[in-house]
Amino acid sequence: MSSKHPLLAEILQGESKILEFKAELPKGDQLAKTLIAFANTSGGKLVIGVDNNQQLVGLRNADIFDLQDKIASIVHELCSPNLLPEIYIENVTGTELLVVEVSRGALLPYYLKPKGREQGTYIRLGATNRQASLDYIQELERQRLNISFDEQIDYSQSLASLDLTSLQVRFSQTGKVLNDDKLLNLRLIRREQGRDYPTHGLLILLGRYEHVETKCSRFKGNTMAVFLDKKEYRGDLFYQLEQTELFIKNHLHLKAEILGLQRTESYEIPMPAIREALVNAVLHRDYSNFGRDIKVGIYDDMLNVVSPGGLPNGLTEADLQQGRSEIRNRVLARVFKELGYIEQWGSGIGRIKAMCREAGNAEPKIQERGDFVDWEFYRLEHFDNAISEAGLKVEKGGSIGGSIGGSIGGSIPDEADLTERQQQVLALIKADSQMPYRKMAECMGINESALKKHLNKLKEAGYIRRIGGTRGYWEVKQ
Repeated sequence: MSSKHPLLAEILQGESKILEFKAELPKGDQLAKTLIAFANTSGGKLVIGVDNNQQLVGLRNADIFDLQDKIASIVHELCSPNLLPEIYIENVTGTELLVVEVSRGALLPYYLKPKGREQGTYIRLGATNRQASLDYIQELERQRLNISFDEQIDYSQSLASLDLTSLQVRFSQTGKVLNDDKLLNLRLIRREQGRDYPTHGLLILLGRYEHVETKCSRFKGNTMAVFLDKKEYRGDLFYQLEQTELFIKNHLHLKAEILGLQRTESYEIPMPAIREALVNAVLHRDYSNFGRDIKVGIYDDMLNVVSPGGLPNGLTEADLQQGRSEIRNRVLARVFKELGYIEQWGSGIGRIKAMCREAGNAEPKIQERGDFVDWEFYRLEHFDNAISEAGLKVEKGGSIGGSIGGSIGGSIPDEADLTERQQQVLALIKADSQMPYRKMAECMGINESALKKHLNKLKEAGYIRRIGGTRGYWEVKQ
């Protein structure tokens, strides 16, 4: 089968948040649940004529017009508010498939009529349909009304009982004043019948809710079986961000590089990229769910940032790659923008990936995993091991010692003039002169194409040469 057909390319990727397939028309309530879940989430396509093994089985001589009438009847009878799906035939490599496509709806929440709104509202989590909780139904209602959770008043809290000092200090540090007018303009407070009330946004910023917390762990190895260090940070959001950054720095390695006469040090993962991801997690997490918090995990092979709540307002991973921005927490976003934590809407993910690429790291991944958003930053742990085997010193929370900032082992003239990546390549070759390209690239967290460019530069400069072709080994010239 050719993957050139757009629908076939989607099918070969498997079922997802926006795609489901069936070998034949499902029963009425199952069909309705899928279409309702699509309408409440990001829209999607139900493709009929594809089995569980992603094989195109077609419609098996079914009457196409009869199928279309059945689907329209099921939707009309079981879905509320009324859905208007597109129902059409796609011919994929000579096989006819029936596609039922639904856009994200404007009349949220959609539900199964026989079950009612509280029991019959479904959403899409990954490739499955799930019954929505009452809290999530309220979130769908807010989305219909174009209101964010953090803009709403918390009537249980008295404004007079809140200490705004920490927030006022943040504003004064940027030369701004946080007075009553500013509080109202940023919707940190709202006025009703002449009385001011705090919004959820203000209480979140101050860290007044129990679930406004960041949990950080350093695990042994690449699993969560054993942790070596653990911290839980509460307080205002800015304090949490600062403490989380310090925790991360304490468990990452520093890299040293000589540029001219200056020795510079940087972390194995660019801290500005990590900082941007942490701000992203704080701004876009779902605060309406009071049972979850942000988690930061540091493993031997990666740094993981997990934020509760799927992508907001129907956003998909494909939308993220195109720079589309959807703000879940508008009050927080306004404050962070006011204080300079946000440069440009929709540019954060692109900047994070660009910073990692420029530093020579593997591009980090952002994924939606059910109702969580997950960042994975890849460490240079394998590189560190190779450096250690080559007799150089690696310190956690410190710099790579020995002479990597200058000459590795002191045997290669003017090695300090090499880039940091070229020095890493030399260290790996010293550790294992027969290391395959693929493994070397994995150790450094880069692709093979980038690795070969570094190798070519080293060869051209006369530092290394290849002995014996593809099955040979590298020789470091003395």
